[in-house]
Amino acid sequence: SSPAMAAVFALALRAAPSSIPILLEGETGVGKEWLADAIRAAGPRAKKPFVTVNCGALPHALAESILFGHEKGAFTDAGERHRGKFVEADGGTLFLDEVGELPRDLQVKLLRVLQKGEVDPVGARAAVSTDVRVISATNRDLAEEVRSGRFREDLYYRLNVLPIRIPPLRDRRAEIADLCSRFISGFSESEGRTSPLVLSGAALRLLQRHDWPGNVRQLQNAIHRAVVLAESEVLGVGDFPQIAALVAACDGETAGFSPSDTPADGAAGGAGPSPIAGALAGFDAFGEVRTVEAVEADLIRLAMVRYDGRMTEIARRLAIGRSTLYRKMRLYSIAGAGAASDDGTQSETLRETSGFAGPS
Repeated sequence: SSPAMAAVFALALRAAPSSIPILLEGETGVGKEWLADAIRAAGPRAKKPFVTVNCGALPHALAESILFGHEKGAFTDAGERHRGKFVEADGGTLFLDEVGELPRDLQVKLLRVLQKGEVDPVGARAAVSTDVRVISATNRDLAEEVRSGRFREDLYYRLNVLPIRIPPLRDRRAEIADLCSRFISGFSESEGRTSPLVLSGAALRLLQRHDWPGNVRQLQNAIHRAVVLAESEVLGVGDFPQIAALVAACDGETAGFSPSDTPADGAAGGAGPSPIAGALAGFDAFGEVRTVEAVEADLIRLAMVRYDGRMTEIARRLAIGRSTLYRKMRLYSIAGAGAASDDGTQSETLRETSGFAGPS
């Protein structure tokens, strides 16, 4: 664990034996639900229910019923009695994920439940007592939400007795190697792989360079996809084309890898896709599809480096005429459109101006 997460764990463990309300803060995917469950497991309610509610996914018309329950016939389609999440979690822990998404009218009712320790099921004549430890989580700045009037101040202070902020994965890159190892092992087992998988050094360096806007969840999904599609016992850079594309888009280069990295990293017995080819996947730094023009311009720059500025060879490999190649280079402001000869004498200049640092 990184020093930042060690401090988070220490605070969480100190709070685990009590019933103090905890507010977990952090970006989407940092592991808020995982930490909430770890707090539950380390406390006296470890063997009691752990119930999660995604407040951002609650249908507004049914949210009150889902949280607090309803009696049979309380409303149309209420064919059976429903206990509600608070009663379901009685004696245990209720995890309110994305609590900042709750509408104002439901915030009032949640505050009342937290104050009284009892719920009023829809259509019921009497309140129902509950003993629940509440852990909330948000990826919003709830203090700012309070100032803007979108979140009730009294509810904020009721939930925010002990705030714990989980840092994003980009601030704890030292954990990536261990997380990758755990995810590879877990997914290899769940996907029924008979041979063990390992992560190449080049692939690990790539993953450590990415900023992971989706945090641990995004890393987990990337590893899962790579494990499922792996054609070798070694996961190389070529097994993470989307990540390579995102790193390349952020850096404006080929993520620090050259074509010669591929055989060395062991993926697919050295015959896997080039890391640079992976960097040309069609995603930008935000994970959105890149324009055809942007991908085409990068492909031309890559070909200029790969074939040492030999325009005839570049045009042949790209399956276009030389005049078309020159026209596209001018269109995309790619330097060297008229500078290179077919013997590659200007290749060093092209390496420097094309935007790709190919093999020297």
